[in-house]
Amino acid sequence: MTALEMTRKGNKIKESLPITRYTSTMAKKEMTSGIYGILPADIETGLLLEKAEAALKGGIKTLQLRDKKLGFKRRLKRAQQLRELTQRYDAALMINDSSQLAKESGADGVHLGKDDVRDLLTMRDDLPDDLIVGITCRADVQFAKMALQHDANYISFGAVFASKTKVDVPEIGVARLAKACAMFPDAKICAIGGINLDNLVMVKMAGATYAAVISSLFYGSPEAIQAQAENMVNVWNNAPSA
Repeated sequence: MTALEMTRKGNKIKESLPITRYTSTMAKKEMTSGIYGILPADIETGLLLEKAEAALKGGIKTLQLRDKKLGFKRRLKRAQQLRELTQRYDAALMINDSSQLAKESGADGVHLGKDDVRDLLTMRDDLPDDLIVGITCRADVQFAKMALQHDANYISFGAVFASKTKVDVPEIGVARLAKACAMFPDAKICAIGGINLDNLVMVKMAGATYAAVISSLFYGSPEAIQAQAENMVNVWNNAPSA
């Protein structure tokens, strides 16, 4: 729809804003190497969008929606709003855990936890060919190998450092991250867990393609988030690769 939709009720004219309807045939955005922002879960929609836009203004090119407790319809609406926002900034949107939500919202991809993948052999059967699929592997290199063999677009390892978000996940350290990256030289690898400005260079030098951040990015005012995003993007872009 390219103009305001006009509907007539008696002598009154009602104006409604255009609604974007997403389909699996809409163009997907590839993930750009660098900072992968994971949005805080289950926060109020206005605050969610405010934080997301601040990060996008700061140069973040991949965001993940990680709602856990909300109903599907509300999550879908939020995902669609984020999809519109990420498209405006030429960024990718990933959905955590729900392939259905990723498909219906028109997101660029889905990130699945190790426990969410029932069968690697069939995980892509009901997904669009161009949907990005990321898989959490923690420190399990055999599982990572199988995930890549069954068309995962990227795999994640962590927690690289102690994580405030998932305190129960063991820390693997930079050395094990580097070893995993060396084992899969052609794979796209996302590092996650306790990553911040102080250790970002080490993560890139270990060989990671993406550095997933949550609390170290999405803390404070929109202005603070934008400034932190700019700093992280700048540090990553200027750090040497493995």
